[in-house]
Parts: sequence; structure tokens; C-alpha cells
Amino acid sequence: MYATLRPIFSLLLGLFFLIVGHGLQQTLIPLRAEAEGWSALQIGALGSAYYIGFVCGCIATPYIILRSGHIRAFMVLAALISIAMIAHSLWIAFVPWFVLRILLGSALAGLYMIIESWLNERASNTNRGLIMSAYIMVNYAALAVGQFLMTLASPLDFTLFAIATIMMALSVLPLALTRQPQPAPVALVRLRLLALYRSSPVGLIGVFAAGLANGAYWSLGAVAAVGHGLTASDAALFMTISTAAGAIAQWPVGRFSDRIDRRLVLAALLAGAVVFGLLLALLPVPGRGWFVLAIFFGFAIAPTYSIAAAHAYDHAAPGTMVEAAAGLFVANAIGSIAGPLIASATMQRLGPQMLFLYTAIVHVLLLAYITYRLKIAAPVEAATKKDFAQGAAVPGGAAIAPEPLDRAHPDVATPSPSVDHPAASA
Repeated sequence: MYATLRPIFSLLLGLFFLIVGHGLQQTLIPLRAEAEGWSALQIGALGSAYYIGFVCGCIATPYIILRSGHIRAFMVLAALISIAMIAHSLWIAFVPWFVLRILLGSALAGLYMIIESWLNERASNTNRGLIMSAYIMVNYAALAVGQFLMTLASPLDFTLFAIATIMMALSVLPLALTRQPQPAPVALVRLRLLALYRSSPVGLIGVFAAGLANGAYWSLGAVAAVGHGLTASDAALFMTISTAAGAIAQWPVGRFSDRIDRRLVLAALLAGAVVFGLLLALLPVPGRGWFVLAIFFGFAIAPTYSIAAAHAYDHAAPGTMVEAAAGLFVANAIGSIAGPLIASATMQRLGPQMLFLYTAIVHVLLLAYITYRLKIAAPVEAATKKDFAQGAAVPGGAAIAPEPLDRAHPDVATPSPSVDHPAASA
């Protein structure tokens, strides 16, 4: 294991610093906006702006890499993300923050793309599972640490903005000093959503619905917790607990889905997400009770993208894994852009806790669709299933998929982790 991970240590260390800063700002931005008295719709629009930027970053980054190389591109994007983060504390108004969120999302998408393409060149079919596991663990661990740092100060203070900026800037150092060779340019592939839908309806609709629900949750979950009466620190702890629970869920749930019909696993997760979403939305749960529900809610919602994506990869034709991942990424991104806007409108009209009623409705609709598909379509044979660890365990993780990169169709960049992934969320 040491021999496998040692060459990518600098990548994982840089990723850790980056996601600690990202995890902190993920909760800090909506809580600061809420403390400033902004409406739920405005806060939701900030979440959507982030996802718009994430898509733009995946389109633009390959051209930056072609011009400057991976290391220089990483340094440029890390500088932009640090500038965007610190600027949030200097110009507190909706329009500047909307623009800054687009910039931050674009830069983070590019940084992910660089890290993933680098990991792809270091991975082989013999060590891919280990590299993927390490990548997942670093993502979730750093995200939880970053969200926990919210408890150090008030969101009204400059301190948290400074800490987030410092952590993001630190991510440059390990990669700037590495002696590892740079990878080949990021792949560009054709986008064919209709073909992807025909090959796997549940996969495409599933990742879209995951974007609708989870994009809203990662953007507005802390605001909903504060609206329930939790303090900013407790809201950050609520998000930390749900993130940690989601991290724990990924591997056992994914491995279980390798053994039975993934649609059944996804249906079970959705049923749990509905139940615990309704409990959070409708019952007068004591403040500390939210921490308990956070465990079950995070466990249920976090793997939904991964299982839906894995089901889509099971149906992907040979040589089309990267193209399928690009389509899944775009579908999830569209959902993640729309989700915060719809959820924030619901919260503004019915109250902050209605975020969880919104997610429950989305999950019920997806559950109904999966039930319908179970009746009319046979499950994938076990012998033809893709290994969950080989690309599906991280949303949009096809940059580490076990197939050659297709450079024949320069239309869409190979995606970095999807916006459904907590580390890629607003």
C-alpha cells in the first residue's frame, strides 16, 4: 500500500488542504448570508451560481492546461479560488457574491480535474481500488474537518474567511514542489444525453434527481438548521455529522450494490431519505435530535449519485465509460443548478425546514420511477457489472475509470467529481 500511495502523496495532501478550505466555505457562505438577513431565494441563487461555475470550469480548464501545463494551471486556479474566497469578506452584497460564487465554482472544478487526471495516470487495474479509496477518504475527511472549523468563530467574523483562504492557498505547495511527472492533457469527449438515457434511464434520471435534492441540501442545509433554532456552530456540526455519515455509507453500500440489483439498493436509500427528510421537516425535533437524524439522513442521501452512476456504467458500451461520465456529470449539474432555486423558493414560502420536505418529494418521485423500471426492465447480470470502486464511488469519478481516454471528439471535458459530491458542492 505504501508503495502505491507514496507517488500520489503530494496530490492527496494538496487535495486535503483544498477541501478543508472548501468544506469551511461551504457552510460559512450560506450562514453568513443568512446572518446578513438575505432571503432564502437569494441564498439558493448563490448555490446555483456555484454550480454554474462548476460546469464552466470543466469546459474551460482543459484549454488552460493545454496552454500552461498541469502545475501552472493548478497554481493559477488556486490563486483564483483564494482571491474569490477572501473577496467574499470584503464586498458583502448579493451581486458580487453571485459573481464570486461562479468564479469559485469554476476554479474548484478545474482543480479537481487536474488532480483526477493526475491520479488517472498513476492508477492501473491492479491498484485502482486502493487509489480510489484513498481519494474518497481524503475528500470526506477534509470536508468534515473544514465544516467543523466553522465552530471556531462567528460567521460574522473575518477569521473564518481568512482560514478558508489560507487552507486553499496551502494546496498549491505540495504540487508546486512535487518531482512527479505531469500527466497528459485532460480528455475531451462527445456529449450524447439521449443515447445515455436509452442505455440507462435509471442512471441518467437518478443522477439528475440527486442533483435536484443534494445540490439543494449542500447549499441550504445549514440555513435550514439555523431556521430550526440551532446556533451557527450547531448547524456546522449538523452538516459535519451528515457528511461523515455519508462518507461511511459510500463503501459498504457500494459493495452491496455489486452483489444485487443496484436499483433495489437505490430504492432502499431513497426510502430512508424520504423518512428522515420528513422527520426533519415536519416533526418538532429537539435541537440535539437533529444530530441523530443527521446520521441517518446523510447515510441515505450521500450514496444516491454513486449508485445511480454505477448503474449507468453497468450499461455503458465498451470504450464509452468517459463519455457516459460526461453525460452523467452534465445531468447532475443541471439538477444541482435548479435544485437550490426551487428549494429556496419553497423555504421562503413555507419556512426553512421545508428544505427537507422538498428533498423528500424529489426522492419519492425518483423512487416511484425506479419502482416502475423494476417492473419492466430486468436487472444487470452480475458478470457484466462494473466494479463499484472503478469510477462510480466518487460522483463523476470517470477520470479514474478503467478505460482509455477518448480524445476524438473535442466537445465536453472529462468531468471532475460531480457537484453532487459533498466536496464539489456549494
